[in-house]
Amino acid sequence: MQPVVDTDAGRVRGSLEDGIAVFKGIPYAAPPVGALRFRPPRHPASWDDVRDATRPGPTAPTPPPGPGPRFYPDHRVPGDEWLNLNVWTPDPGSAGLPVLVWVHGGGFVNGAGSHPLYDGSVLARSGAVVVTVNYRIGAEGFALLDGGTPNLGLLDQIHALEWVRDNIARFGGNPHRVTVLGQSSGAMSVITLLSLPRTRGLFGRAVAQSGAGHHTHAAEDARTIAAELARRAGAEAPTPEALADTDPDRILAAQASISAEFATGADPQTWGERLALPGTLPFAPVVDGGLLPRRPIDGLRAGEGAGVDLMVGTTAEEFRLYRATGNGNGAATDRHLAEGAAGFGLDAKAAAVYAAEHGGRAGDALTALYGDAVFRIPAYRVLEARARVGVRVFAYEFGWRSPASGGRLGACHSLEVPFLFGTLDASAGLVGEDPPEELAERLRAAWLRFARTGDPGWEPWNQERRPVWRFDHPESALVEDPGAETRRLWEGRRV
Repeated sequence: MQPVVDTDAGRVRGSLEDGIAVFKGIPYAAPPVGALRFRPPRHPASWDDVRDATRPGPTAPTPPPGPGPRFYPDHRVPGDEWLNLNVWTPDPGSAGLPVLVWVHGGGFVNGAGSHPLYDGSVLARSGAVVVTVNYRIGAEGFALLDGGTPNLGLLDQIHALEWVRDNIARFGGNPHRVTVLGQSSGAMSVITLLSLPRTRGLFGRAVAQSGAGHHTHAAEDARTIAAELARRAGAEAPTPEALADTDPDRILAAQASISAEFATGADPQTWGERLALPGTLPFAPVVDGGLLPRRPIDGLRAGEGAGVDLMVGTTAEEFRLYRATGNGNGAATDRHLAEGAAGFGLDAKAAAVYAAEHGGRAGDALTALYGDAVFRIPAYRVLEARARVGVRVFAYEFGWRSPASGGRLGACHSLEVPFLFGTLDASAGLVGEDPPEELAERLRAAWLRFARTGDPGWEPWNQERRPVWRFDHPESALVEDPGAETRRLWEGRRV
């Protein structure tokens, strides 16, 4: 029998899959098209009949997949109602189950909550209600348009969390035991949400996987990007009205060209020094003086989000993913390493330290340097910010190295995600053949324990010992201050 649940907009009919009730494509906001394009989210129109929720809903518009290796098939679904979410629950008739709300990654320009990587069945079978969310991305969600509303993608995420607050009890979840978690730009979103006064009370715990509180734009930089977007798309001006009158495919093409330019190295003469830093995402949250009054890391340093339990971590070799997929530095030389270090404000000594740590292999050293700049050091800054205001925080590192792609991926960006969701069988291109299921069980148990109790099962991070739980196989262990020598190179540096 198909499960049916009431929501505040109408009844939805899901499916029963191996004992888990699954509801897909539930609208949490009205379609952001027509008069609502480039406008804040609004509640969806209610419906009278029981709405089918057995298939994934539309996904936010993204450019077609580019060339190069792909680990998963194209998952895009056409349609206008892309502000939707998916729910997995072990029992809609139960009460008080912990709730996990997943914010997908994708560099703020790709991805969807309905991606098969994020199937919530295994987590739900462990006794949690799982919610995955679609939100506006790219120019639709993060372009700072003249006279427009900034940070529409963040407003969508907040609207989805408000839907969870108002509806999740009907699916068996406890609205007072919500953990928001995400990976990559999803993790950057999580830390940003944590720093916002507006989100107080919407979640009590947070997990940031390979993303922290630094990837935002100053308003003047965001305006530079929006103006160039409008020019390349053929819009009359960088305004909501002008872009709403522009062919969406032209906007996507302009967005893709800007993203490609940033991925290969933005020209500082064109974009300015800040935007030309490696790892910069052209479409990202904007410090707008309203919703986001300051960088998220600065909000945490001021004590924002102090009432929320937090866990932060990275993989051990984040940038190997980009190197293996053709956007990295396999042919790097010592000169490239020195230039890369200088670009982040480090000196020649720092380049030598990275080179020595990687046996003189400039490509490996530069990969580690970028991984530190974009992921590891920002994560440390979050840990330090929480510790300095006396708030408990937990740190982890995922260290298991994938054998896929001839071992070139290593412990790369995104590798822990299929272990968390139990989607290893669908992720062979990323995790290789016969990945260790017991590692997945240990990681999943830690995340679920954190969602239930606020403690994943190891020592909280502190400034003196810097303990980090390293997930690996066959054993996981607590390590103190991993990578201390390279970490110290960044002390006093703004990243």
